[in-house]
Amino acid sequence: MSKVRVSSFSISIDGFGAGARQDLQNPLGVRGPEMFSWFFQTDVWKKMQGESGGGQGVDNQMAERAFENVGAWILGRNMFGPVRGPWPDESWKGWWGDEPPYHVPVFVLTHHVRKPLAMQGGTTFHFVTDGAESALKRAREAAAGKDVRIGGGVSTIRQYLLAGQIDEMHLAMSPVLMGEGEHLFAGINLQQLGFRVAQSVAGENATHILIEKRQ
Repeated sequence: MSKVRVSSFSISIDGFGAGARQDLQNPLGVRGPEMFSWFFQTDVWKKMQGESGGGQGVDNQMAERAFENVGAWILGRNMFGPVRGPWPDESWKGWWGDEPPYHVPVFVLTHHVRKPLAMQGGTTFHFVTDGAESALKRAREAAAGKDVRIGGGVSTIRQYLLAGQIDEMHLAMSPVLMGEGEHLFAGINLQQLGFRVAQSVAGENATHILIEKRQ
Protein backbone atom coordinates (compact mmCIF):
# COMPACT_ATOMS: atom_id res chain seq x y z
CA MET A 1 0.00 0.00 0.00
CA SER A 2 1.32 3.44 -0.89
CA LYS A 3 2.23 5.88 1.88
CA VAL A 4 2.65 9.58 2.36
CA ARG A 5 5.95 9.89 4.12
CA VAL A 6 8.78 12.13 5.26
CA SER A 7 12.22 10.57 4.82
CA SER A 8 15.76 11.51 5.87
CA PHE A 9 14.54 14.82 7.26
CA SER A 10 17.30 16.31 9.40
CA ILE A 11 16.47 17.91 12.73
CA SER A 12 18.57 19.22 15.60
CA ILE A 13 18.44 17.84 19.12
CA ASP A 14 16.29 20.81 20.12
CA GLY A 15 13.79 20.10 17.34
CA PHE A 16 14.61 22.60 14.61
CA GLY A 17 14.33 21.53 10.97
CA ALA A 18 15.86 24.64 9.42
CA GLY A 19 18.06 27.48 10.55
CA ALA A 20 17.00 31.09 10.82
CA ARG A 21 17.15 33.68 8.04
CA GLN A 22 16.99 31.49 4.95
CA ASP A 23 18.15 33.21 1.75
CA LEU A 24 20.18 32.59 -1.39
CA GLN A 25 23.41 32.40 0.60
CA ASN A 26 21.84 30.30 3.37
CA PRO A 27 19.26 28.01 1.71
CA LEU A 28 19.03 25.87 4.86
CA GLY A 29 19.14 28.90 7.15
CA VAL A 30 22.07 30.11 9.21
CA ARG A 31 23.91 27.04 10.55
CA GLY A 32 21.38 24.80 8.78
CA PRO A 33 24.06 22.71 7.03
CA GLU A 34 25.25 21.50 10.44
CA MET A 35 22.06 19.43 10.72
CA PHE A 36 22.76 17.82 7.33
CA SER A 37 26.40 16.97 7.99
CA TRP A 38 25.51 13.28 8.36
CA PHE A 39 24.03 13.23 4.84
CA PHE A 40 26.86 15.15 3.20
CA GLN A 41 29.26 12.37 4.24
CA THR A 42 27.27 9.50 2.69
CA ASP A 43 27.93 7.71 -0.57
CA VAL A 44 24.41 8.71 -1.69
CA TRP A 45 25.27 12.41 -1.44
CA LYS A 46 28.72 12.04 -2.97
CA LYS A 47 27.27 10.28 -6.01
CA MET A 48 24.74 13.08 -6.43
CA GLN A 49 27.71 15.43 -6.73
CA GLY A 50 29.49 13.17 -9.22
CA GLU A 51 32.03 12.19 -6.57
CA SER A 52 33.09 8.98 -4.87
CA GLY A 53 34.40 7.96 -1.47
CA GLY A 54 31.31 8.57 0.64
CA GLY A 55 30.44 6.55 3.73
CA GLN A 56 28.79 3.15 3.27
CA GLY A 57 27.49 2.63 6.79
CA VAL A 58 24.15 3.05 8.55
CA ASP A 59 23.72 6.70 7.59
CA ASN A 60 24.15 5.79 3.93
CA GLN A 61 21.74 2.87 4.20
CA MET A 62 19.08 5.13 5.67
CA ALA A 63 19.67 7.70 2.94
CA GLU A 64 19.27 4.99 0.29
CA ARG A 65 16.00 3.82 1.84
CA ALA A 66 14.65 7.35 1.64
CA PHE A 67 14.61 7.18 -2.17
CA GLU A 68 13.07 3.71 -2.45
CA ASN A 69 9.54 3.32 -3.86
CA VAL A 70 9.01 7.08 -4.24
CA GLY A 71 6.68 7.93 -7.11
CA ALA A 72 6.22 11.67 -6.50
CA TRP A 73 7.41 14.45 -4.21
CA ILE A 74 5.79 17.52 -2.64
CA LEU A 75 7.90 20.58 -1.80
CA GLY A 76 7.12 23.94 -0.32
CA ARG A 77 7.99 27.02 -2.34
CA ASN A 78 11.08 27.75 -0.22
CA MET A 79 12.44 24.27 -0.88
CA PHE A 80 12.38 24.98 -4.61
CA GLY A 81 14.16 28.28 -4.31
CA PRO A 82 14.66 31.61 -2.53
CA VAL A 83 12.44 33.59 -4.91
CA ARG A 84 9.58 35.27 -3.02
CA GLY A 85 6.30 36.61 -4.35
CA PRO A 86 5.37 36.51 -8.04
CA TRP A 87 7.92 34.85 -10.30
CA PRO A 88 9.92 37.70 -11.88
CA ASP A 89 10.82 35.34 -14.72
CA GLU A 90 11.47 31.61 -15.18
CA SER A 91 15.24 31.72 -14.91
CA TRP A 92 15.33 30.07 -11.45
CA LYS A 93 15.16 26.31 -11.93
CA GLY A 94 15.97 25.07 -8.44
CA TRP A 95 19.11 24.42 -6.44
CA TRP A 96 20.15 21.23 -8.20
CA GLY A 97 21.44 22.08 -11.68
CA ASP A 98 20.15 20.55 -14.88
CA GLU A 99 19.45 17.11 -13.35
CA PRO A 100 17.73 17.30 -9.94
CA PRO A 101 17.88 14.22 -7.67
CA TYR A 102 14.14 13.48 -7.77
CA HIS A 103 13.68 11.68 -11.14
CA VAL A 104 9.87 11.70 -10.68
CA PRO A 105 7.15 14.39 -10.73
CA VAL A 106 7.57 17.05 -8.03
CA PHE A 107 4.67 19.23 -6.89
CA VAL A 108 5.68 22.65 -5.54
CA LEU A 109 3.25 24.58 -3.33
CA THR A 110 3.04 28.22 -4.35
CA HIS A 111 0.58 31.09 -4.60
CA HIS A 112 1.90 32.17 -7.98
CA VAL A 113 1.26 30.51 -11.33
CA ARG A 114 4.14 29.03 -13.28
CA LYS A 115 4.09 26.50 -16.09
CA PRO A 116 5.57 23.01 -15.47
CA LEU A 117 9.35 22.79 -15.64
CA ALA A 118 10.81 19.62 -17.19
CA MET A 119 14.41 18.82 -16.22
CA GLN A 120 16.89 16.14 -17.16
CA GLY A 121 16.59 12.71 -15.55
CA GLY A 122 12.81 12.51 -15.36
CA THR A 123 12.10 15.34 -12.90
CA THR A 124 9.24 17.68 -13.78
CA PHE A 125 8.30 20.45 -11.35
CA HIS A 126 4.57 21.21 -11.25
CA PHE A 127 3.59 24.44 -9.50
CA VAL A 128 0.37 24.01 -7.51
CA THR A 129 -1.61 27.14 -6.65
CA ASP A 130 -4.81 25.62 -5.26
CA GLY A 131 -3.52 24.28 -1.97
CA ALA A 132 -1.87 21.37 -0.20
CA GLU A 133 -4.82 19.01 -0.60
CA SER A 134 -4.80 19.48 -4.36
CA ALA A 135 -1.04 18.91 -4.46
CA LEU A 136 -1.41 15.64 -2.55
CA LYS A 137 -4.20 14.45 -4.83
CA ARG A 138 -2.11 15.17 -7.91
CA ALA A 139 0.98 13.59 -6.35
CA ARG A 140 -0.91 10.39 -5.49
CA GLU A 141 -2.14 10.13 -9.06
CA ALA A 142 1.34 10.73 -10.46
CA ALA A 143 2.90 8.21 -8.05
CA ALA A 144 0.69 5.45 -9.51
CA GLY A 145 0.70 3.28 -6.40
CA LYS A 146 4.15 4.24 -5.12
CA ASP A 147 4.80 6.47 -2.10
CA VAL A 148 4.50 10.25 -2.01
CA ARG A 149 7.44 11.86 -0.23
CA ILE A 150 6.91 15.18 1.53
CA GLY A 151 10.32 16.77 1.11
CA GLY A 152 9.79 19.87 3.22
CA GLY A 153 10.39 22.44 4.34
CA VAL A 154 9.24 22.60 7.92
CA SER A 155 6.01 24.52 7.30
CA THR A 156 4.96 22.10 4.56
CA ILE A 157 5.52 19.05 6.78
CA ARG A 158 3.62 20.72 9.63
CA GLN A 159 0.71 21.46 7.31
CA TYR A 160 0.37 17.85 6.20
CA LEU A 161 0.89 16.57 9.75
CA LEU A 162 -1.89 18.70 11.15
CA ALA A 163 -4.16 17.58 8.32
CA GLY A 164 -3.56 13.95 9.33
CA GLN A 165 -2.12 13.05 5.94
CA ILE A 166 1.35 11.75 6.83
CA ASP A 167 1.71 8.02 7.47
CA GLU A 168 5.32 7.86 8.63
CA MET A 169 8.38 10.01 9.22
CA HIS A 170 12.06 9.13 9.19
CA LEU A 171 13.88 11.83 11.14
CA ALA A 172 17.68 12.05 11.21
CA MET A 173 18.53 13.69 14.52
CA SER A 174 21.90 15.40 14.34
CA PRO A 175 23.95 16.13 17.50
CA VAL A 176 23.51 19.88 17.07
CA LEU A 177 21.78 22.55 19.17
CA MET A 178 20.38 25.23 16.87
CA GLY A 179 18.65 27.47 19.40
CA GLU A 180 16.64 29.24 16.68
CA GLY A 181 15.09 28.62 13.29
CA GLU A 182 11.97 26.71 12.25
CA HIS A 183 10.80 24.24 14.90
CA LEU A 184 9.28 21.09 13.45
CA PHE A 185 6.87 20.09 16.21
CA ALA A 186 6.08 23.26 18.17
CA GLY A 187 2.45 23.04 19.27
CA ILE A 188 1.94 19.63 17.67
CA ASN A 189 1.00 16.62 19.82
CA LEU A 190 2.22 13.63 17.81
CA GLN A 191 0.72 11.14 20.26
CA GLN A 192 -2.73 12.66 19.85
CA LEU A 193 -2.26 12.50 16.09
CA GLY A 194 -1.77 8.75 16.46
CA PHE A 195 1.99 8.39 16.00
CA ARG A 196 4.39 6.08 17.78
CA VAL A 197 8.14 5.56 17.65
CA ALA A 198 8.63 2.38 15.64
CA GLN A 199 12.43 2.27 15.41
CA SER A 200 15.56 4.08 16.51
CA VAL A 201 18.88 3.34 14.83
CA ALA A 202 22.25 4.86 15.67
CA GLY A 203 24.16 5.96 12.61
CA GLU A 204 27.69 7.23 12.35
CA ASN A 205 26.73 10.91 12.51
CA ALA A 206 22.98 10.96 13.28
CA THR A 207 20.33 8.96 15.11
CA HIS A 208 17.60 7.74 12.78
CA ILE A 209 14.10 7.65 14.24
CA LEU A 210 11.10 6.14 12.46
CA ILE A 211 7.74 7.49 13.61
CA GLU A 212 4.61 5.92 12.16
CA LYS A 213 0.85 5.98 12.56
CA ARG A 214 -0.58 3.30 14.83
CA GLN A 215 -2.51 0.63 12.99
